[in-house]
Amino acid sequence: MTARKSPWGGAGRGGRDAPERAAPRRREPAREPVVRGEGRGGADDAGESRELRLYGLNAVRATFARRPQALRKLYLSESRIPALQPLLKWCVANRIGYRVVEEDDLRRLAASQHHEGVVADVLREPPLPLSNWLDGLSQGPQLALWLDGVGNPHNLGAILRSAAHFGVAAILVPRHAQLALSGAAARVAEGGAEAVPLVRLGRPENAVAQLRAAGFLLAATVVEGGDDLFAAALPERLVYVLGAEGEGMDRGFAQACDLRLSIPGTGAVESLNVAAAAAVMLASWQARR
Repeated sequence: MTARKSPWGGAGRGGRDAPERAAPRRREPAREPVVRGEGRGGADDAGESRELRLYGLNAVRATFARRPQALRKLYLSESRIPALQPLLKWCVANRIGYRVVEEDDLRRLAASQHHEGVVADVLREPPLPLSNWLDGLSQGPQLALWLDGVGNPHNLGAILRSAAHFGVAAILVPRHAQLALSGAAARVAEGGAEAVPLVRLGRPENAVAQLRAAGFLLAATVVEGGDDLFAAALPERLVYVLGAEGEGMDRGFAQACDLRLSIPGTGAVESLNVAAAAAVMLASWQARR
C-alpha cells in the first residue's frame, strides 16, 4: 500500500387519507437517468452538485422538517401516501411537483433497492467554513469529529447517525477531501444528516490553530499505542480525529494532536470499523458529561 502524503511531514499508517394529487408544474418522466450516489444539478465552487437525490423515509422526512424550501421534486409509492401526507400537502400549497410511481421506477431513480418508497431531489446544503461555525458555537462542552480520509458513504452515514444521537456539534472535513453527503449516506444516517452540519476546513495547520484558540483539544484515534479511551481524561471541548477506512489516520497528523487514544479490546480482531469506533468514542465522551 502506498502511504498517503502528509501535510504534517509524516506518512499514512499502514496498519394516510391521501390529499388530492396536485399536477406538477412540469410533467417529467420518472424513468430519468440516474447517476449512482451523486447529486443532481449544476456544480458549485467546491465541485459538488447543487442538488442531491435523497431516498429513504427518515432522510426525506428530516429534510422536509428542517428545510422544506429545499425540496424540488418528489417521487413516492402509493403505499407511502398516508405517511407522507404533510409533505404532499406542502407540495400542493407550494406548487412542488410530485409523482406516484411504481417500485421499479423508484429503484431506478434511487439507483438502490433501499429507497423505502420515497425519492426526493433537494437543494444541497453547502458545508460551513470553519470560522463561521466557530463564530456561531455556544459556550461550554462541545464535541466534533474530524474525518481524515474517511470516504465510504455508508460509513459516513453511520457516523452521522451516531453523531446526531450523541449531539455532536459538527463533522469537520478537510478542504481537499472528496467526502460529501450522498443519497446513500443520508439514508444510512436515518435523518442524522440534517442534525449535524458539515464544516469545510482550510489549511490543516490553520484549522488546528483556530480550533485550539476556541478551546478545543484534538484527539487522534489510533489502533494501538494510544492511551486507553475509557481511562483517559477527556476535555470538555474535544475534536476526535478519525482516519481512513483502510489506511488509518495520518501519522504526522496523529503526532501533532494533543491526545492519542485507543479503544481497548480482546485482540481477536485488529480494530473496529471506523463508524463503530466513532460510536464508541462519542459514547465515552458523553458519559463523562
